[in-house]
Amino acid sequence: MATGESMPVTRAVGDRVVGGTLNQTGALVIRAEKVGRDTMLSRIVQMVADAQRSRAPIQRMADQVSGWFVPVVMVIALIAFAAWGIWGPEPRLVHGLIAAVSVLIIGCPCALGLATPMSIMVGVGKGAGAGVLIKNAEALERMEKIDTLVVDKTGTLTEGKPAVTKIVAAQSLHQDEILRLAASVEKASEHPLARAIVAAAEAKGLSVPAVTAFDSPTGKGAVGTVDGQRVVLGNAAFLGEYGLDATPLAAAADDLRRDGATAIYVEVAQRVAGIFAIADPVKATTQAALDALHAEGICIVMLTGDNQTTADAAARRLGIDEVKPMCCPIKRPLSFRS
Repeated sequence: MATGESMPVTRAVGDRVVGGTLNQTGALVIRAEKVGRDTMLSRIVQMVADAQRSRAPIQRMADQVSGWFVPVVMVIALIAFAAWGIWGPEPRLVHGLIAAVSVLIIGCPCALGLATPMSIMVGVGKGAGAGVLIKNAEALERMEKIDTLVVDKTGTLTEGKPAVTKIVAAQSLHQDEILRLAASVEKASEHPLARAIVAAAEAKGLSVPAVTAFDSPTGKGAVGTVDGQRVVLGNAAFLGEYGLDATPLAAAADDLRRDGATAIYVEVAQRVAGIFAIADPVKATTQAALDALHAEGICIVMLTGDNQTTADAAARRLGIDEVKPMCCPIKRPLSFRS
């Protein structure tokens, strides 16, 4: 929830965790150090509330104008009342009162005094609803003058969760058959990449049989028996432990990695059957949003913790102006052009 990354973050004994995140594997013993309003989620909510109450520079000017405008309108209303009361037709008092009230209604400064704070409150609230946290009203006002926008990749430009983007099948094998067997094994795993393969099979409506003799060595892959055939999924080194050579598909795997995907080999019945390309897919609305920003003359800078190859692949696909890969905003200072 806090990192925004598509892959889970590994935690060790003594590390801090954030309330509201999900533990996908294993058991946790957690010591609550901050509760209630001191938690991160509560502080985010408080930041939005503070932003809605903050005052923009333009609002101070509106308040100054209102300070003069209100007395002037009241003076004009009194003059109108007096003029109609002295020189107007009978009943003079009624006509004078109507004239004075008319001046107050027409010249009411309510719109001037309320427009700015209401627009700030609505703007900050709309932003929060769309997942955009605005620090204060001044930041919202200054957005109109920016010429460079720095965006994160995962969860902002992309969906924020891994998905199967391509299946490379070896000769004489069908993609759907490879996907069906792989999903049968991965259905027993809780890893995000495993869930991506299962979701791809479900999206195609494939029948996923039960797996037996399942094993999932941490950080390596998964293995199981499906329809009497051994199925192994993992990297080339993991397949090598079972006496398999992934060299024939190594070039295809490198091509997938250059496109920013994670390549997972699959072995069926003692031979390498194919490769799954798993990546964080770009949101359907991203390209149109970036095109609109470019049309406004705004330079787009993408931050990502991904490696250079993955970052460059995403930047080429989306037309990003600048890329800052392998970065952590907390630990690594960045420099940008003004």
